[in-house]
Amino acid sequence: MKSLAADPTRSTETWWNRPCGGRDVLAVAFPLIVSTAFWSVQWFVDRMFLMWYSTEAMSASLPAGMMHWTMLCLPMGVASYCNAFVAQYYGAERYGRIGRAVGQGEIFGWIMTPIFLISIPLASYLFTFSELSQSGLDYFRWMAPGAGAVVLSNAMSSYYTGRGLTWTVMRVNVFGTLVNIVLDYMLVFGVAGLPELGIKGAALATVIANWSNVLIFGWLMSRDENREKFGLAGRLRFDYELAKRMVIYGIPSALPMAVEACAFSLMTMFVYRLGATEAAATGLAFNVNAVAFIPVFGISIAVTTLVGQQLGAGNPKLAARATWTAQVIALCYTGVFAIAYISIPDFFLLAHESGAKDAAEFEEVRALTVILLRFVACYCWFDALQTVFVGALKGAGDTRFVLFTVTIVSGAAVSIGAFGQFKLGWNIFGWWWVLAFWLFTLSAVYCTRFIQGKWQSMRIIEAEPEAVELP
Repeated sequence: MKSLAADPTRSTETWWNRPCGGRDVLAVAFPLIVSTAFWSVQWFVDRMFLMWYSTEAMSASLPAGMMHWTMLCLPMGVASYCNAFVAQYYGAERYGRIGRAVGQGEIFGWIMTPIFLISIPLASYLFTFSELSQSGLDYFRWMAPGAGAVVLSNAMSSYYTGRGLTWTVMRVNVFGTLVNIVLDYMLVFGVAGLPELGIKGAALATVIANWSNVLIFGWLMSRDENREKFGLAGRLRFDYELAKRMVIYGIPSALPMAVEACAFSLMTMFVYRLGATEAAATGLAFNVNAVAFIPVFGISIAVTTLVGQQLGAGNPKLAARATWTAQVIALCYTGVFAIAYISIPDFFLLAHESGAKDAAEFEEVRALTVILLRFVACYCWFDALQTVFVGALKGAGDTRFVLFTVTIVSGAAVSIGAFGQFKLGWNIFGWWWVLAFWLFTLSAVYCTRFIQGKWQSMRIIEAEPEAVELP
């Protein structure tokens, strides 16, 4: 790995050109921002088509989608933690271990693929408590066959993100998003001779796009000119010691996503019980929020990569600098949307409104969504802060602290919201105040942990064997 500090073009250091400054962070983060921005576009367009199709389909897709995410995020998080291993191996210049690290994630993905299919016949039994509509159950069941592809593509993409080659990942994800959007429209509404599948069509389009990403990553890796250097040829051989470390660090890294997803699923189910208008407005507000939040998740992935690389190379100060630089970028990006959510909220709802079948019904949803976007403008700053700090802590391997924090804070938030709704008679706004306080608390705790600096001495890769001198 080339030393950033040794770059002769950096004789006069500024925030932009210093090692792990704006230029270095954006070089890794920008393709991931674009890539994740396309995820948010995919999410936005998918919900927009469902709103055009029917308000009921839109309302059902949110809790069903959150349930699918809850099922998916633990294995996906374990597989995506390959990124931290690749980054630290790359920073330590132990290139031959990179392919094997990626391969353990792929093996895990192939094991999980048939396990996800078990959720299809069990869905109606698993979610009897949730009052999920038949449309919601259909959406969940049709999404299940694509879950394994998400795990696999996250593991495979780490081969590129961990080395900072994020443009490749961007191109693959952009292609997958375009496939999803085109098929989404055709299968939801029945275009070009295809059947009109409604909410099932939205799920099927996502499944096809997910597997197309796996095929493309597999094709690219098979043609990689550095297959031998990075150990790709034999990567699918099981490595017990490496797999064990991935489980030890990967599960605590992934569980916070599962805990948060479970908490958000419970929140959306409780909101669903308040009424169709409240559920649809919450879904729209989350949909619009995705435009601001999901690209910040791309910045977080970049921070995990940079922190891992710099710690692997023995440069904790540069790892810290990369994190603070990323915070500036994330807060500037989020700030633009926070202002827009307050000043021009209707702009984000124009596309949904244009295709709504019942204008009067949508107007009721729109009015409530505009109010909810003010909450989004308030908490999106805290969401950006906590997301970037989590990326840094994960890059170092401080995953148990993240797990402990999110479990306590999320559990408390959902408990407070449920008590307020069922015992104190809170309306929809009670939940959104809880959500704002929830994210503020997470950002404050993670910021404190990061400043303490304990993460700087952590490593997740094994120590390099010492050379033995022959007598």
